[in-house]
Amino acid sequence: MNLLSFFKNISWLEWIVFSLIANIFLYLFSIGLYLFIDKTCSKNKIQATDHPFLKSDLYVSFLTVFLNSVVMLIGVYLWESGWIRLSESKTILALLIEVIVITLMMDLLMYIFHYLVHHPLIYKILHRKHHEHTSTNFLSLFVLHPFEALGFGLMMIFVFMWYDFSIFSISFYVFINLIWGTIGHLNREFFPKWMEQLFLGTTKFHNQHHLSEQRNFGFYTSIWDRVFGTHQP
Repeated sequence: MNLLSFFKNISWLEWIVFSLIANIFLYLFSIGLYLFIDKTCSKNKIQATDHPFLKSDLYVSFLTVFLNSVVMLIGVYLWESGWIRLSESKTILALLIEVIVITLMMDLLMYIFHYLVHHPLIYKILHRKHHEHTSTNFLSLFVLHPFEALGFGLMMIFVFMWYDFSIFSISFYVFINLIWGTIGHLNREFFPKWMEQLFLGTTKFHNQHHLSEQRNFGFYTSIWDRVFGTHQP
């Protein structure tokens, strides 16, 4: 039995349990990765202090994990209904190309979404909570308004509906997205300086956005900020 056939035979109760376990694992992995880099990295902090740990942020992060699980279940429903088509048997090169395509498509959509939520009216409702973290900590990635968390997840589903991507490409992209988000919210520059010349959204690039909210809306790259004039080195 191949992987997709195995998943086809999973009951909805099993899917709910699997989704919760998977997203809790990703949540704990992100926190662990953040703390490991923060403790072992020799570089100075970008800002003098991290954002303080708040119980309210912890509760918001739990809600984000729950909503990420809901998004996963929506994706499963669309797959079982035929709206999302998945494959398995592809070459390594094809998988690599798919991951790059997904990443670039999501980079543009996330730039647009991120730019829009900084509209003054929408910002007050959706995005202000995240920007209470002018500096960052290990929870910052998950401190999102519920509609914002759902928005990011539904954008991924929208991209996955356009092509029969491999389940392995999608899984690898989701893992890259988590790692990139975690590193982007460090308070230490993780990337060497020369990587800024590759138009990548480095740690300092995103940290600058938390300080100057009308600049650096990109996530994986700085390409769209450079194109639309919102880039700040």
